[in-house]
Amino acid sequence: MTSDTAAPVLSVEGYSLDYLTAKGPFHALKDISLSIGAGEIVGLVGESGSGKSSLAWSIMRYLPGNAHEVSGTIRFDGSDLMARSNSEIEAIRGKRISMVFQDPATSLNPTLSLGRQISEVLIRHQGLSKKQAWAEAEARLAHVGLKTPAQMMHRYPHEASGGEKQRVVIATAFACNPELIIFDEPTTALDVITSRQILELFQSLQQETGVASLYISHDLALVASTAHRVSVINRGEIVEQGKVGEIFIRPQDPYTKKLIAAVPDPSVRLAGSEPDYAAKPLAEVENVSVIYGRKPFFGRFSKKAGNHVTGNRAVNLAIQPGEILGIVGESGSGKSTLAKAMTGLNKFEGEIRFEGRPIHSIADMSDSYRRDVQIIFQHPDASLNPRKTIGDILSRPYRLYTEYSGKAMRDEISRLLEQVKLPASYASRYPHQLSGGEKQRVAIARAFASQPKLVICDEITSALDVSVQASVIELLMELREEFGTAYLFITHDLNLVRQIAHRIAVMYRGDLIEIAPTRDITAPQRADYTRQLLEAVPVPVARSAPLGSNGSHQGEARS
Repeated sequence: MTSDTAAPVLSVEGYSLDYLTAKGPFHALKDISLSIGAGEIVGLVGESGSGKSSLAWSIMRYLPGNAHEVSGTIRFDGSDLMARSNSEIEAIRGKRISMVFQDPATSLNPTLSLGRQISEVLIRHQGLSKKQAWAEAEARLAHVGLKTPAQMMHRYPHEASGGEKQRVVIATAFACNPELIIFDEPTTALDVITSRQILELFQSLQQETGVASLYISHDLALVASTAHRVSVINRGEIVEQGKVGEIFIRPQDPYTKKLIAAVPDPSVRLAGSEPDYAAKPLAEVENVSVIYGRKPFFGRFSKKAGNHVTGNRAVNLAIQPGEILGIVGESGSGKSTLAKAMTGLNKFEGEIRFEGRPIHSIADMSDSYRRDVQIIFQHPDASLNPRKTIGDILSRPYRLYTEYSGKAMRDEISRLLEQVKLPASYASRYPHQLSGGEKQRVAIARAFASQPKLVICDEITSALDVSVQASVIELLMELREEFGTAYLFITHDLNLVRQIAHRIAVMYRGDLIEIAPTRDITAPQRADYTRQLLEAVPVPVARSAPLGSNGSHQGEARS
């Protein structure tokens, strides 16, 4: 970290930004001031719509046509970026200032090999020949921990995992030894173990190069364990900034206090009453396997084997009435595969029993089963029909499973919306007119319209801000208390699932590793993979830990 007297690499002073819309100017950023020194990591935290990404794009000089810079300056290495020409900015961007985006799948060109994408940066900004750039690019991929860099150079983005793609993006960002890197939610799309690996890679490279870093995130626990200083932004204004320990342990602004209070803390249990484990299970999964792929038609007449992938392998578990059973594991572990098998979206082998009734195939899933077992998906944008009003969307389960029609149905939809803490007037709106949290509440309302006995929640909070996540979880707990609903809660967030689940099931590469009561999941005798998951989870923001000399938590890892 740079000394207090050294000139900052980045200095933003009194910066304000508007977006010009048909309804008038939208004030995206208001009088923003922050600085980052060489070797320093500054966290920028806030909810969606707070202005985090707008500030990043302002620094990168990559604003849309309706952006209007009202006031202030953005200085990089002492020079005013706002006064630079487009050609000067293009020479800086990618070479001296780099950016790592949230979703590596959208930041890589799907039509170019990974090697070509990183080597083109080296050719443009370092003046290397194609041969030199290719060799240097391969070395860069090796440096970020990719095990087969030579082979990875020839792969296309769709042939790499999410973690591998993000390593390529980071290698590209560091390729020209920039003085400033902006990380915009770089681990949000990754599972907990991959996120930990990417974070450790970033910290290692940052320490090695001494690059100044702006780390944007809504994950306060992640920022608390990564940054030296933090700025908290709310509705375009920085409401509080300072050393990490000072801000997160003794916050002054009400907004900061609200964010910290919403961070999942496994020591605070929300699960409610324990289910009766002596009672007959509500749902049972016995030796359920899911195999993707099939033998090609002409392969049936030859000895050529089909390309099969095992999604689940002989999974066994039971869910009690009113129980919250958490399922955790990294991407590809088979969590969502099992959820889809239980709701008829995946073919399966084995047996599912619901209230004692056996189900051996999708054809055995009766209307009563589909009414009693509902699923809520990760992304409401993908699960809500954008062409239908909220009222139309919520009317479908009533038409399928009840006798309601006309005014009686409209009254029920109004009641259902109010039950999930949304105004009844939202029935006339379309999904695009709602926020992410509001859309997820609509998805929850749709699931509860049939008064189900089991609701499968598939990563339903992963795309939500921490405070919105907290409100959605509170809603689920209230609905469970009212209806006695059981939840199969699939998530990457171990801190959250330890708050709400009665038991936790751990999956790895299609196998169910173990199931344990939540209170016992941290016991030393747990499976090795379970311990790896727990070790990869960022520690929740401390509320009372003593401060070290630099304002950070005592004992806190520092990059």
